[in-house]
Amino acid sequence: MLVFSYRTSLDAVPPVAVTDPAASTGSTSSGSASTTDGESSSSSGSSASTTTTASGMTDGTYTGGAANTRYGPVQVQITVSGGVIADAQVVEYPQSNSRDQQINQRAIPVLVSETTQMQSSQIHMVSGATYTSRGYIASLQSAIDQANA
Repeated sequence: MLVFSYRTSLDAVPPVAVTDPAASTGSTSSGSASTTDGESSSSSGSSASTTTTASGMTDGTYTGGAANTRYGPVQVQITVSGGVIADAQVVEYPQSNSRDQQINQRAIPVLVSETTQMQSSQIHMVSGATYTSRGYIASLQSAIDQANA
């Protein structure tokens, strides 16, 4: 008898943003963000500067709350310079197996590029990386909320 094993599709589990106190590296501010699924999330982060620009974002580095996804947490850190998102980095993402690594190796650069291009969390999700994309967007919005506080 030959038996094949494969991962079946389960009901979608939306990402849930959670506060990660370890992500804070300086003064802490609290805010409330809404994820793409309409869920409320709390976040904390830091700012290295207090310069506010016309865009409303304060220059500095902000780490969004970790968004729990079906395959693991996703956490984004943005750097705001001159009132615009100059850089985005994914400090935590699912990478426990080769499939996660393969998906995220392709998806994360696309999400980061979309972020710096669109200057908001209103970015396109990456096909085939739905959970990572949702978690990324939720954490990104948390970081942007901190920059706007």
